[in-house]
Amino acid sequence: MKALIVCVSVSHGNTRRVAEAMGEVLEATVVEPEQVVIDELGDYDLVGFGSGIFNQRFHPRLRNFVRSLPKQQRGKAFVYVTSGFPPQIWQMTRLVRGRGFEVVDTFSVRAFDTWAPLRLVGGINKGKPDAADLEAARVFAAGLRARVTVGS
Repeated sequence: MKALIVCVSVSHGNTRRVAEAMGEVLEATVVEPEQVVIDELGDYDLVGFGSGIFNQRFHPRLRNFVRSLPKQQRGKAFVYVTSGFPPQIWQMTRLVRGRGFEVVDTFSVRAFDTWAPLRLVGGINKGKPDAADLEAARVFAAGLRARVTVGS
């Protein structure tokens, strides 16, 4: 299976750590949106899209990247997020589906968050994602790998 994870991780590196944990299991390349060769997306059996949450939305770089993709039939995808609070993951899922991907699953993990007002109290979810969260990301990826390999 050939996999790619498109990741935007800007605040504390949490989203990248989760992407790398999943990438170990999926044997996936982890890249920023600007590093993706759009014409090669069809070469992948599975593409992941993830970022932290900024102002209750996925990072603008990831949203703009997905919006820039031509609408056409594509392969399988997953969406993941790191956030201080429960995220609205359906927004990105809908956007990815709108570009022709079949979204096979989603993953969410709490992460250290120092967004504006939270900075005043030192942030929330300190120490997250922790070892158990990264293991949960690996287990999620193993499940994806099994389903995509069998269902291909």
